[in-house]
Amino acid sequence: MADRLWVATRKGLFRIDRNKDTWRINPPSFLGDPVSYVLQDPRDGIVYAALDLGHFGVKLHRSSDAGAHWEEITTPAYPKTEPEEKGASLTLLWCLAAGIIDQPGQLWAGTIPGGLFRSDNRGDSWVLNNALWNLPERKEWQGGGYDEPGIHSICIDPQNGACITIGVSIGGVWHSHNGGESWQPRGNGLRAAYVPPELSKINHFQDAHAIRSAATDPDTLWCQHHNGIFVSKNGGEKWTELLNVAPSVFGFALAVHPHHPDTAWFVPAVKDETRVPVNARLVVNRTRDGGKTFESLSKGLPEKQCYDLVYRHGLDVDKTGLQLAMGSTTGNLWISENSGENWQEIATHLPPIYAVHFSE
Repeated sequence: MADRLWVATRKGLFRIDRNKDTWRINPPSFLGDPVSYVLQDPRDGIVYAALDLGHFGVKLHRSSDAGAHWEEITTPAYPKTEPEEKGASLTLLWCLAAGIIDQPGQLWAGTIPGGLFRSDNRGDSWVLNNALWNLPERKEWQGGGYDEPGIHSICIDPQNGACITIGVSIGGVWHSHNGGESWQPRGNGLRAAYVPPELSKINHFQDAHAIRSAATDPDTLWCQHHNGIFVSKNGGEKWTELLNVAPSVFGFALAVHPHHPDTAWFVPAVKDETRVPVNARLVVNRTRDGGKTFESLSKGLPEKQCYDLVYRHGLDVDKTGLQLAMGSTTGNLWISENSGENWQEIATHLPPIYAVHFSE
């Protein structure tokens, strides 16, 4: 199992190391700065940290020595437009994804306001994916929790790096089979309850909170949607809604077992304005049969007066599928080493947690 966990928070990036049965929290990098996402590239071990500095903009840093030293690198930037036009500008670097093993140095970045960028040199330079940016449907994408739409999920087929599926809030699910040269909607079967009925099944009105796949079966995709849980067995060509999942089908976080695509974890909550655990009791829902049944796991988690919310990148599973990490908006951090059956509280006073990521 993994011996290192990265935790991106509102006040810095924490590296947490395991020594036998205990976890040690190291002093943070970027203390005081919001870190929106962290990725350790499994191909070369380089760590990338995205910072949201508000008035000072979005910054991206890279470390080749596990966070001991950092260098600032190029941030994805939208092309300049004519002076009389209002061009897009980067608001948030929401997610990063590494290319496959035979694409060394290739990275993908999902951003707000809805642009997908690629780097082929470990972040030294970035190129906007124009095919996605110029989709006619993109003009109808909307902001979900943010004022503008954003790309938060990038799923790359580990056997074929040209096959990419992305999730957009609010803009639906899109797939490319040719490395981003063209894109097709993959929202068939998804349902949006927050728009008029005649629009509810249109892809670009879907608010997919998170999209994940298993490394061994990229055709099995899971979606934590704003108003439900969905699963696809054919790469998103058709989605099936999973009903009657207690205590709630609303949530943000989603993790999928890397070797068993029918196993997935969710963190249910009360939807819309409330966004806290149901009955103030934190649980993690797990299915091991493709969504036919679910079980609520809570051993070691708060049983009452709990108001933690877990963001879409606040749940991660390691490469064994046994170890899970979960961080919340109130700075609580838990780890399970038996697929969620039991949870150990690692920290209770971290800043609000945006993302957790195991080293591989």
